[in-house]
Amino acid sequence: MRKGIKSFILCAGLVCLGLLGQIPNVEAGQILIHMKTSLAKDDAQICAVPNLAWSMVQAGHQVKILVDASAVTSVTKGFGFFNSMFNPNITALDKAALPERERQSLSEQMGVPLEEIPHNYGEYFEFLKKQGVEIYGNQTMMLLYKIDLSKVSSVVSPIPLAQMVELFSSAEKIVVY
Repeated sequence: MRKGIKSFILCAGLVCLGLLGQIPNVEAGQILIHMKTSLAKDDAQICAVPNLAWSMVQAGHQVKILVDASAVTSVTKGFGFFNSMFNPNITALDKAALPERERQSLSEQMGVPLEEIPHNYGEYFEFLKKQGVEIYGNQTMMLLYKIDLSKVSSVVSPIPLAQMVELFSSAEKIVVY
């Protein structure tokens, strides 16, 4: 079985167990979550990333997120024609609210008071950063989408291709969304 498939199966299992409130005691490792689908294309994929990242942090893992491909548009303030005119200072993640039932579920599963659970995905990524999650963005992809780096969310550190190679090389497990 290929390494990527094994990593995906392991992380999918961790998520399923986490959803049941039974995060196993596993040896801590360095995990890279490769987030590559924009919120506009498939909100289910990008919205699963913070839940998985937080579960992994709680299980003792060092977690890094790489925002890549079309996902870079979701962390860019005012991306798109209408957003540049009407919402120039917020990202698509800032506009995407966490459903109340998800907030309540996260509060119960993670043992955190509901008041401390973020209200939108932009806040959620800020919360993860405070939990020690490192969040990077593909600077080359941002260039291709003509994204001004000053418009990228402050929680995301744009990095060049060479640093991306280091992220992939140093990760023990890679999960792709």
